[in-house]
Amino acid sequence: MGVIGIITCEVLELEFAHLLCADHDLSRITVLEDIRSIRLIEILESKAAQKLRRIPHMNSFIADHSQQDSGQPEVLIRVLELALHRRKSILQKGLINAAREMRSHVDALLLGYGLCGGALDNPQKLLDVDIPVFIPMDGDHPVDDCVGLLIGGRDNYYAEQCKIPGTYFMTPGWTYHWKRVFDPDSSSLKSEKVKRLFDRYERSLLVVTPVMPEDEMRQNVREFNELSGCRTELREGTMEILNETWKAVKAFIQNKDRLTSTDKSRGNRP
Repeated sequence: MGVIGIITCEVLELEFAHLLCADHDLSRITVLEDIRSIRLIEILESKAAQKLRRIPHMNSFIADHSQQDSGQPEVLIRVLELALHRRKSILQKGLINAAREMRSHVDALLLGYGLCGGALDNPQKLLDVDIPVFIPMDGDHPVDDCVGLLIGGRDNYYAEQCKIPGTYFMTPGWTYHWKRVFDPDSSSLKSEKVKRLFDRYERSLLVVTPVMPEDEMRQNVREFNELSGCRTELREGTMEILNETWKAVKAFIQNKDRLTSTDKSRGNRP
């Protein structure tokens, strides 16, 4: 069976862990181990330890050929650092480099990203790899970003922005990583700096999904609200778009495997 490559940001580590742990069709989950993948590995170890494998660098990956005819795909994951989207060119460069390193090991790529300020309006062309590239779609276009992915698309995103323009959206990953996003050395994060950044914001909107309890999200943003003066409100999120993207990647791999098996069968005929 084929190998699915995943390139994602730390902000979506919980969603991908949830998705992969719920998929019992997978033969193995391999993660490139570095400082950015630590939390993803911890979560996967707690739920899918028997399937999990760590590698120190991409070239050490070897596909599990013992499962080649099992009908079970395997996954290879690379986690990129936070907040690359703040500069379009840096995000694009990071994705291009990661895709090229992963290309020879996988049969398709799934990106845990959205348009991210126009950086990924044409991911297949950008990455320039000769395998299919899948990205979460909102109708006929990629989702705007991780918030658009988990809030259910652009219409829901825009509706909340219109409801209260001073809204800061907090997905589970954002509630956990917000300090590092604003300041890599979060120990130096000052109240004055946060208040200045969020002077016109009124609320932090928690986009709640199954990957993190509401109480934990509230606890994670308590300091942010105290520093920024925002209040907390809730919005039910969804994993539907990510789940549908995952189904599309798996369907491609399964169809590719069937075609390969058919070709082999024909080749063996006398």
